[in-house]
Amino acid sequence: MPGCFVVVLCLLLAALVGCGGGPAADPVRAEVQRVLDRRAAALLGHDAAGYAATGTRTGFGRVRAVPLADWSYRVRDVRRTGDRATADVQLGYRLAGHDRGAVTAARTLRLAHRAGQWYVTSERPAERSGQQPWDQGTVHVVRGRHSLVLGVGRSDAELRSFAALADRAVPAVSDAWDGDWAGRLVILVPKSLQDMAGLLGSPASSYRGIAAVTTGETGGAADAPADRIIVNPEAFGLLGSLGKQVVLTHEAAHVATRAHTGAATPLWLSEGYADWVGYRGSARTPAQAAPELARAVAEGRLPGALPDDDDFGFTGDADELARAYESGWTACRLIAGRWGEARLDAFYRAVGAHERRAGAVEDALAEVLGTTPQEFTEGWRAYLRAEFG
Repeated sequence: MPGCFVVVLCLLLAALVGCGGGPAADPVRAEVQRVLDRRAAALLGHDAAGYAATGTRTGFGRVRAVPLADWSYRVRDVRRTGDRATADVQLGYRLAGHDRGAVTAARTLRLAHRAGQWYVTSERPAERSGQQPWDQGTVHVVRGRHSLVLGVGRSDAELRSFAALADRAVPAVSDAWDGDWAGRLVILVPKSLQDMAGLLGSPASSYRGIAAVTTGETGGAADAPADRIIVNPEAFGLLGSLGKQVVLTHEAAHVATRAHTGAATPLWLSEGYADWVGYRGSARTPAQAAPELARAVAEGRLPGALPDDDDFGFTGDADELARAYESGWTACRLIAGRWGEARLDAFYRAVGAHERRAGAVEDALAEVLGTTPQEFTEGWRAYLRAEFG
């Protein structure tokens, strides 16, 4: 009898835990995963009927023009209430010709159970997760020689103008930066500032007055997705032709240098270098390119030191923010003029190669430029007096 008891107990446990003593597989989660696998395959295969067979058609037409190399869902959790369910899902996708690794995004899907099958009724970004372009409407796509432009609520003519800017920016960056980079840009052009903020998962107030930002992983992992340049159409539209080109070239410089930008890189260097590339080759004088800093120096308010990272906050005083960017630009311009452009690139890489901020600039100044932080700061202040005093 004891043996029978053991057998019965094992059968009861098997029903609860499954093979190998692990947790029993959730049949609903497995069913939802299979539905989403079919949905992803239909999307990639441009199979409208197959996509509709898995639930709502919303989303299929919105991404039709997007050049996708991969699209997949991974179900993390499912909560069922009767014939309804909510699934927490990770979406992964790659843009063909641009993304080496997948862009991942947390999504929340609603599903309904009918006639023995689960159907997707809605899909949206998870709480505190940024939107994807197709969450905001149908995505239109324009290809340039060196760029892929994705826009929502924008005409093809507008998107072509961004591609033209990007196609001039890429050669300009390659001429300045001596490191390897992909030489391709992905640009997202939303309908409004609010939509830009939605893509970034941040309040719109954080980006008011900022023409564009670049998102991506510092350090340049081999399987990292391509950086995205996200445009604020309201601020960008106020710029003249030169200003628009400078902004796109600035953002392209961030893309090019991403692999050599890390935790040790101060913002005065990363933003200053990007501005230096943006203005390089233009006819802008220092006073024209750095008006707020020029005004401060002329009024006797010479900076005592290069700006801290906090000085680059988007929510602070606009003039102070401008002076921070202009200070970084003049510091990089000083290095390029006094030590040469190759040394500027080497200095950038040397700073970024440090694992920590402490000592990174000091070591790079000594090793690459043969100077000290104190000497460099005093030289930079003298440079400002000579240019703007």
